[in-house]
Amino acid sequence: MSDFDFQSFNLALNQEYIELDLFHYGLARFSPQEFLDAGLGPEYQFLIEYMADQEVGHAEMISNIIYPYGAKQCQYQYPFDTVRGFFDFCQKLTRWGESGVYGFLPHLDNRAPAELLINSITTEARQQMAFRQLEGLFPMAVWFIAGIPQAWAWTLLSPYLVHCPPENPYIKWQIFPYLNVTNNPTAIRNDSKAAVSTNVSAISYPGYQVNFQWDNPGINVSYDLKYQTTSTAGPPKYALWVSQLNATYTPLYNIDTNSNYASTKQPDGRVFGDNTAPIFNDTMFVALTDDNPYVTPYNLSLVNPHIVAGPAIYQAG
Repeated sequence: MSDFDFQSFNLALNQEYIELDLFHYGLARFSPQEFLDAGLGPEYQFLIEYMADQEVGHAEMISNIIYPYGAKQCQYQYPFDTVRGFFDFCQKLTRWGESGVYGFLPHLDNRAPAELLINSITTEARQQMAFRQLEGLFPMAVWFIAGIPQAWAWTLLSPYLVHCPPENPYIKWQIFPYLNVTNNPTAIRNDSKAAVSTNVSAISYPGYQVNFQWDNPGINVSYDLKYQTTSTAGPPKYALWVSQLNATYTPLYNIDTNSNYASTKQPDGRVFGDNTAPIFNDTMFVALTDDNPYVTPYNLSLVNPHIVAGPAIYQAG
């Protein structure tokens, strides 16, 4: 395998490990009664346990592919303290896990292990949809699932790794300064119940003012503080929205580079024009850039030199 292939699979393995830990953690963290209070009986809890078992298989498969250099499981931290918060984080984590693999699959030098990874990521796509259903969201509110570059996936994953075995291979992808959507629409609702489908298809709207706060580069982050955030971009000018087949820029305003604050408006648009799907829905991605270069789903990584901060998960629906 090329170093590009190895580093891609090494990142995917670290993603599988946190999913395995997360699903088990949620089951252990919350009591059966707390799950029942959220409308989830024993059958739903077993589904989560089975998804954890799936991650055991996924991690073993990738470990076998890059044997004997595969990473081992780490210690993690999670940003929730309720059952609904657990489901919300699970559906976000599995979204960037799924999208992160879609982003590098067509670029692998060796196509043979790509087939095996496809066989696992299709399962992860089902997990993401199931967690949306457990949270009471519409299961799949888009026509297409976006792919993202490895640096984007690693930026999203890196804050949740606390400590890893010293022999774990160093993850070489860039970590951009972290981006926070301070008024991110929330999918966590006290009245939500698990359902095969609901009429909740959008929780934000075009024109919604979105506020950002971001870190400066040069901060030591992730497990054992072994990594440092970097950016080659100039001052921020745009928000880049990545959803479905589209990469859309909106201008920033209220820019304050002293406090690293800016705003933009959630864009509008349809995938193929009138009477087709809204572009901006579901669990999607937003980053801040200093320019607005044209990119496609295949070459989205060309925007990386222009990223000021992010991506962040944006919960449009």
